[in-house]
Amino acid sequence: MTNTFNPEEILTNAVAMFLPFLPKIFLALITYFIGSSIIKWVVSLISNQFQKKELERSLQGFFISVGTVSLKVLLLISIAGILGIETTSFIALLGAAGLAVGLAFQNSLSNFAGSVLILVFKPFKVGDLIELEGRIGVVKEIQMFCTVITTPDNKTAILPNGPVANGTIINLSRESIKRIDLTFGIGYGDNIESAKEALHRVINADPRVLKEPGPTVAVRSLGDSSVNLVFRVWVKTEEYWDVYFHMMEMVKLELDKSKIAIPFPQRDVHIFQAS
Repeated sequence: MTNTFNPEEILTNAVAMFLPFLPKIFLALITYFIGSSIIKWVVSLISNQFQKKELERSLQGFFISVGTVSLKVLLLISIAGILGIETTSFIALLGAAGLAVGLAFQNSLSNFAGSVLILVFKPFKVGDLIELEGRIGVVKEIQMFCTVITTPDNKTAILPNGPVANGTIINLSRESIKRIDLTFGIGYGDNIESAKEALHRVINADPRVLKEPGPTVAVRSLGDSSVNLVFRVWVKTEEYWDVYFHMMEMVKLELDKSKIAIPFPQRDVHIFQAS
């Protein structure tokens, strides 16, 4: 006697097995959608409270990221319980999976530890202009695993917090004043004192240059083709680039007025004719 393939019977049996689980699946889906909405509402509420309390923006982003992940994990455990999965076993399984994932994603754990170090020691905060991993930009967010910066050309750079916390961090916004360092070369035939007077005229004409600490104009080195003068002035941090570019232009114009040229590299070539 041969068994015949009966699709209708298989479908009937499948439906009979599936029907008892249908209410649980339906309830799980409802729980998921309602829970997701509640999580968004709670995160939004917490974010508003942080803003009212004027909590530092760096901490806001970190706590919101951690809170969102934690609430989603709780929602996942609740859905598992509704589906009839043993919660205790599920948590143990989740822990084992977390351990396996942790071993597989050691860099991510390193980035999380880096986030904690950044928030504890505060080498920078949201809104600071910093240099990280060879990139310069304004800190937009400090998240659970990464720092988001906006570069001067308006590009978004996402840097992992592990290397950031363990690397060199240059905070360009922390100090209220900053020094502009420039070097200008004059010809060996030009008068050094006249050149220095021209540079001082540029300094005195700009009210943004601070009187204390005072400016510096001095001979820095004797180059191959020029006498190099160092030009140092102190300005407010927020005015650094405006003064920098202005000084570059004004020094050139003032040296031109004083008939002092900025020489090109020169080389003397001696030709010997064999006798």
